[in-house]
Amino acid sequence: MVWPFTSASKKDEEASREPVPWTDSLNGTDWQHYKDPRNWIPTLLVTTTVLASLKIYRSYLRRIPGAVHIQPSFFRKRSIFGRVTSVGDGDNFHLYHTPGGRLAGWGWLRRVPIKKSELRNKTIPIRLAGIDAPEGAHFGRTAQPFSTDALAWLSSYILGRSVRAKIYKRDQYDRVVATVFVRRWLLRRDVGLEMLKRGLATTYEAKSGAEFGGLEEKYKAAESVAKAKKRGMWGGEPQFFESPRDYKTRMNLEEAQSNNTKS
Repeated sequence: MVWPFTSASKKDEEASREPVPWTDSLNGTDWQHYKDPRNWIPTLLVTTTVLASLKIYRSYLRRIPGAVHIQPSFFRKRSIFGRVTSVGDGDNFHLYHTPGGRLAGWGWLRRVPIKKSELRNKTIPIRLAGIDAPEGAHFGRTAQPFSTDALAWLSSYILGRSVRAKIYKRDQYDRVVATVFVRRWLLRRDVGLEMLKRGLATTYEAKSGAEFGGLEEKYKAAESVAKAKKRGMWGGEPQFFESPRDYKTRMNLEEAQSNNTKS
C-alpha cells in the first residue's frame, strides 16, 4: 500500500524490502570514514578517560564504610586515610575513611559525621600493629595498671585527627591491623612506636598472628629504652610486672578454672 502523501510506488516499496547480501553490505560501507583519525581519536580519548576515571575512583576515591568492605588485594599494598572518631582501648580505635583528604573536599565540602547515630556501621575498627597496651576493664575483668593512662594518651594524640593507616590484615575480631601515622608539628609520627617510647605498651608477644610490618626490631629497641629508663608501665618493681599478654593468659586460665568448678 502506498501512503497518500508519498511518491513511492508499490514496485519501489517491494524493491526496498528485498534482502541484500552481507558481502554487498560490507562493500557498500564507506570504510574511509573510519580510517580518518579525526573520527575515531576523540571517541578513543573519551572512552579511555572514562575507564581511567572509574578505575581511579574505585581504587582511591571510593569511601570504604567498614572493614569487611576492604578488598583483599589492598592488604600489605595500600594505606587508608581517615579521621579518628573514637578510641576504644589503648591500642585500637575507629576510623572514618576520607579518601583523597582535603583535595577531595573532606572538611570543607564533605562533612565527617560526629553523632554516634550517623557513624554507626560507617567506620573501620583499627588495631595498632606490633604493640599491646595494658588491658582495660572488660567483661567483668579488672583493669591492668596504666590501662587508663594508655587510653588517655592515645585519645589525646589521635582522637579527632586525620591519620594514615598502612593496612596488613583483618584479625579474628574483624579489626584491621595497621601501622598508623599521624602528623604532629609537621612531622609524621608512628603512633605505635610513640606508645612504646612512653612505656604505655609492650611489643606484641603472641606466638601467632603477630604483625609488625617490618618494624619489629625498631619497636623492640624502643621498648628496651623505655624499660631501661623505667617509663610508664616499666616504672614498678620487675617482679610484679605483668605484660598484657601474661595478663590475658592468666585471666583466660582463671575463667576456665572457674567454669570447670561450676560445671
